[in-house]
Amino acid sequence: MSDSIGDPGHGHSPAAWTAVIIMLVAFVLGTLFYWLDLPHLVWASVGLLVVGAIVGWSMAKAGYGVKGPKYTPKAH
Repeated sequence: MSDSIGDPGHGHSPAAWTAVIIMLVAFVLGTLFYWLDLPHLVWASVGLLVVGAIVGWSMAKAGYGVKGPKYTPKAH
C-alpha cells in the first residue's frame, strides 16, 4: 500500500516547509499580539499568514514543490 501511484509526497518539499514555517510564525505572533491587545499587529500577522501561503505557492510553481524539477526526495 505504500507504493501508491497517487501519493502526493506528504509535503516534504522546500516549498511546503517554507510556507509552514512562515505561517506558524504568523500564528504565534498573532496570538501574542492578540493577548497583548495590539490589534494593528494582529492584522499584520494575518497579512504575514497570507504571505506564507503565497510564498509556498510561488516556490512550488518555481519547481521546489513535491514533483518539481528542483526537488530531490530524501531516502528514508
